[in-house]
Amino acid sequence: MDQLNLSEAEWKARLTPEQYHVLREAGTERAFSGRLNDNKADGIYHCAACALELFDSADKYDSGSGWPSFTQPIAPDAVTDHRDTSHGMTRVETRCARCDSHLGHVFPDGPPPTGLRYCMNSVSLDFRARA
Repeated sequence: MDQLNLSEAEWKARLTPEQYHVLREAGTERAFSGRLNDNKADGIYHCAACALELFDSADKYDSGSGWPSFTQPIAPDAVTDHRDTSHGMTRVETRCARCDSHLGHVFPDGPPPTGLRYCMNSVSLDFRARA
């Protein structure tokens, strides 16, 4: 996969201030505030920074956490996982494999078949309905 490496000035020009904060500074939107949390339409969720396909709506579920949650990425190489020890806890951060943008975190408390909960920020995703 080709990597997308932009300067911070280029990212700031490309993204809204909220997107920049979440995607490039590993920020988090408030729970239940994201436009995609309650989205139930059929389609694909893409990285808001580089448009890489990340998650399929077939793998989305209501985790009750306040953020869009998925049981798995659309492909194993679509995202990368990184140890995150910020905020006094240890978590697994999920980033876009193409542009290294922060998407959210993955937790081992999801439903079958994976047992995982990919808890993503709405602002880090663009949804495109299936034709």
